[in-house]
Amino acid sequence: MDTYHIGWWNLENLFEIEDAPTRPEWLQNYLKRELKGWTAAVLDKKLTQLSHVILQMNDGLGPDILGVCEVENKNVVEQLLLKLGGLNRDYAVALEEGEDKRGIDIAFIYDKNKFTEHERFSYLVTKRTATRDIFQVNFKTNQNRDLILIGNHWPARMPSVYETEPYRIIAAETLSYWISRIHEIKGKDVALMIMGDFNDDPFNRSFTDYALSTNNRQKVMNARTSPWLFNLMAARFGEGLGSVYYSGPFMFDQVLANRGMTKSTADITVLEETAEVNNFDFMSKGSYGEPRRFGRPSSKSSYDPDGYSDHFPVSVKIREK
Repeated sequence: MDTYHIGWWNLENLFEIEDAPTRPEWLQNYLKRELKGWTAAVLDKKLTQLSHVILQMNDGLGPDILGVCEVENKNVVEQLLLKLGGLNRDYAVALEEGEDKRGIDIAFIYDKNKFTEHERFSYLVTKRTATRDIFQVNFKTNQNRDLILIGNHWPARMPSVYETEPYRIIAAETLSYWISRIHEIKGKDVALMIMGDFNDDPFNRSFTDYALSTNNRQKVMNARTSPWLFNLMAARFGEGLGSVYYSGPFMFDQVLANRGMTKSTADITVLEETAEVNNFDFMSKGSYGEPRRFGRPSSKSSYDPDGYSDHFPVSVKIREK
């Protein structure tokens, strides 16, 4: 059997330098004030800090696949990979440029010695204006089995939770429809994992009523028509852990699995006991043990060059027969 470590991390505004020549003019104008002082030296420090965390994941072996968000483009993710040389991994990047107004996207970093990218799809979720895509990548394992991953970055809670909740419900309903279509095409027993920064907790309505997420594994296994998902991070949230903190823990970053991965007889099975928040001691600060964010030079109150991100990574292991 083969065991794989699958992770997710919001990298907190991983942009190229403030005057990057590859940045479109409209985006350059929009980000001009925000990226003031985001020099090559600052970016290099940010990449070093992020890589220090990734190098510790999976007991120092690094993730086999890592989904990330809040990255500007493929180039800046590839710069991050250069910092991971000590892992002796042959990593590649899957990313599709979306239409987010700040230019931030979702990407997957994966080990080419263990997975082959087979197909990718990007589905634009819309409200009054375009929001971030649902990004799907279909991988093949070395045993030629399908492993489908879907990355998400749902609309933020600003200016208020209830004012923005309908936008996350739209994203959740779209995701559930998207999963139904995958099941129609690939079959309900295909291995499918959903991950992301959802800006909602496991027991918010967007998850329980619209994304059809539950912490009841048996309910997922017994599902015959609706595409119920097993939420691997719900139990960790119930233990008082969080991936992001605002005067207390919130589990915005989550990993979920479909029915095809919950059965013990499945070809690829999720190992629920391995689900964890990678809240390494060196990443934490404050009385609640919240993430030590890197911030940006244009915001003096948040900038900490010895920080990392305002989110902790989350991860789980899966096993292939």
